[in-house]
Amino acid sequence: MNKLWDKGFEVDGKIAAFTVGKDRELDLLLAPFDILGTIAHITMLESRGLLSRKELDRLLPELRGMYSVARAGNFVIGEGVEDVHSQVELDLTRILGDLGKKIHTGRSRNDQVAVDIRLFTRSAIERTVLKVKALFDVLQKRSGECRDILMPGYTHLQVAMPSSFGLWFGAYAESLADDMTVMKGAWDVNDRNPLGSAAGYGSSAPLDRKMTTELLGFSGLDYNSVYAQMGRGKVERIVSFAYSCLAETVGRLAMDCCLFNSQNFGFVKLPDALTTGSSIMPHKKNPDVFELIRAHCNRIQGIPNDIRLVTGNLPSGYFRDMQLLKEIFLPMFGEMDDVLDIALFAVENMEVRDNLMEDPRYKAAFSVEEANRLVSEGMPFRDAYRKVAEEIKDGSFEFHGTLAHTHEGSVGNLCNEEVAHRMEDVISSFPFDRVASALNSLTKS
Repeated sequence: MNKLWDKGFEVDGKIAAFTVGKDRELDLLLAPFDILGTIAHITMLESRGLLSRKELDRLLPELRGMYSVARAGNFVIGEGVEDVHSQVELDLTRILGDLGKKIHTGRSRNDQVAVDIRLFTRSAIERTVLKVKALFDVLQKRSGECRDILMPGYTHLQVAMPSSFGLWFGAYAESLADDMTVMKGAWDVNDRNPLGSAAGYGSSAPLDRKMTTELLGFSGLDYNSVYAQMGRGKVERIVSFAYSCLAETVGRLAMDCCLFNSQNFGFVKLPDALTTGSSIMPHKKNPDVFELIRAHCNRIQGIPNDIRLVTGNLPSGYFRDMQLLKEIFLPMFGEMDDVLDIALFAVENMEVRDNLMEDPRYKAAFSVEEANRLVSEGMPFRDAYRKVAEEIKDGSFEFHGTLAHTHEGSVGNLCNEEVAHRMEDVISSFPFDRVASALNSLTKS
């Protein structure tokens, strides 16, 4: 097996296979970002006199070509090659001879994989944020369309007060806005450059870490080299917590849809094409799409704890335990993105039922409205409360007024525009353009 740390002795095959684990598979996700980090690193090495301009000019075209291949999903880690770092160096050495062996000057696989994960995560967060914005827009659109369609609101799963589909859709839109505020915090923690911390104690090579920070489009760097390594696991946990908040919102929406789609509620209906059936019961049309969204979201909510179980009792410095973080962390982004795509599709096509509140079962939902009507006529609220309670008890209750909610965030005043402004503010605070500009400069010929 090709190893960057080869010292001329053979490692037992069982040990080699166990310690490599799933790196070769998961590192394919990191390949474009490993190459980006290498381009930035060797550009910095040339500026510090550790590579000549001529050497840099030979290395850059090869790496940029590899980057294009990796972005297209065609990068290959060969049989017997330990990881993406080894493959990139091996490919360069095959093409350029000993020059390929110079790219590792001043770095370790520790800071190399750390920067790969930061770059991968940054790209993945951008993709997720755009998908969240698309779901947010659909929820707001549906909220506006359904603002006047009433539905019962519940507390303790008991009929409580009048709500509306506009209020319900809008609640999940606003929840996504808060989730993006948490996501921006996770972005900020992740958006720091660990490259140059080497194995966790820096390097005697005259590195320029601020230069690689700028080349890679990071907002800053992890200054302390020990902390740059301690950040492994911590950053992943913070980012996964942001994803767990998002998953909680989407999973709760899915649970509502499962409940409201059932015959006992009948508030919403999925088109037949969005349902599945039973192998034994001819009548079944199951909301499996929402059940699976719920299950995926529950699993994502457990990821921060899974990470904590790996790193929770580690002292400072690097340990191979951290390798397992890739298996827990990297697949999360694709899973969440798939959930967001299908949730958007389902919410967009879901039908809502009109005239729900005409059902006598929901008459008591208007009890507070009637009590408030009596208060407006001069009756003390506690007396009005008791009068309405007695009418409900003896079966004589009727609501004699009209629904008139005017305060911010109520059935009659959804404040969707204000929520949209909040979402726009947080999304515009992500420096996606700055990152794209830096990476375009780094990879252009």
